[in-house]
Amino acid sequence: MESPPTERAVHRSLPLRSLYVAAGLVLVGIGALGVVVPGLPTTVFLILASWCFSRSSPRLERWLLDLPVLGQFVRGYRAGLGMPRSAKRSAYASIVVAVAISTVFLLDHWWIRLGLVAVGLIGIAYIKVVVPTRRGPEISDL
Repeated sequence: MESPPTERAVHRSLPLRSLYVAAGLVLVGIGALGVVVPGLPTTVFLILASWCFSRSSPRLERWLLDLPVLGQFVRGYRAGLGMPRSAKRSAYASIVVAVAISTVFLLDHWWIRLGLVAVGLIGIAYIKVVVPTRRGPEISDL
């Protein structure tokens, strides 16, 4: 199944396109690490990579969107389907665990701990309020 690239204009500047391609490839690499590293998100990096590719390389954008499993998440996000309730629960739990471990074991200063807790709460609020909860067809139906 071939997904059409977005209708965003590809930049004419070769150095800027090259920068977007490089950033997109780095983001795909980080997203791929997120598949195996607990607590490291995958989808957000792939969404950012697709944004970079949409401005630099329709071929790489198409490649990313056509990846068997990971491309489905990006297509679902672009289609406005949101996240399944179970994925939201996993995201909340990942944020809480990462913030708790960081604040208890890794950080010494109370103001950095407070800042990290605030960032975690903002992340949870964003997922709860802004990201829609997907209902209807499963992501594999895209």
